[in-house]
Amino acid sequence: MTFTWATGSHRGRIRENNEDSVFPETSGRNDGPLVVAVADGMGGHVGGEVASRLAIDALATETNLPIAQRVSVANDRIMAEVADKAELRGMGTTLTAAELSAASLVIAHVGDSRAYLLRNGIFEQLTNDHSVVAEYLRAGSIRPEDVATHPQRSMLTRALGLYPNVEVDVIETRARNGDRVLICSDGLTSMVPDQRIAGVLGRSTPEEAVWTLIEMANQAGGHDNISVVVVDVGS
Repeated sequence: MTFTWATGSHRGRIRENNEDSVFPETSGRNDGPLVVAVADGMGGHVGGEVASRLAIDALATETNLPIAQRVSVANDRIMAEVADKAELRGMGTTLTAAELSAASLVIAHVGDSRAYLLRNGIFEQLTNDHSVVAEYLRAGSIRPEDVATHPQRSMLTRALGLYPNVEVDVIETRARNGDRVLICSDGLTSMVPDQRIAGVLGRSTPEEAVWTLIEMANQAGGHDNISVVVVDVGS
């Protein structure tokens, strides 16, 4: 089984800095196993870019650990950095990572970045957002059309760097020939509806899809940093 991937990140049209981090930072192709990820540093907090980079570094260096344990290590490293540097207090990050191999696709997830799977024309969100509005939606307290304007739309209920022993969601399935995996920050999903995202994924190469989606988010307003990872699974 082969994996062909592309990654991209852009600061958007409003933010002065890009607090997102992606892994890998370059496109490529291999026979696996492959780890890809997006980390979205908490906007408006000091050190968001530091937190996202520490999270990605943990994924990249702790190669002997399962993907979910790497996410826990990332949390520990961010907590240690905050303890050592008072000026970074309050920083945090989302982290959504995927490990692909011939045997499996494993997602480890904290926050409101997302993982999607496009399989046989069906576009499915694999992760649940850890956010206030997502909890309201699941409880039926608000309507989907209310999310974009809800005053608590940016509030996370779970992120790395805030508390020790963070709970990591783990989603496991099999990678199949023809699958396309998308991981992205909410800078994409808050700007571009799922239907339009799926349309791009269904007709582009990974590299084309990444940069088309980033451009679409910017054209829609680019209110946040935008990070996108696309992986194709081949035989």
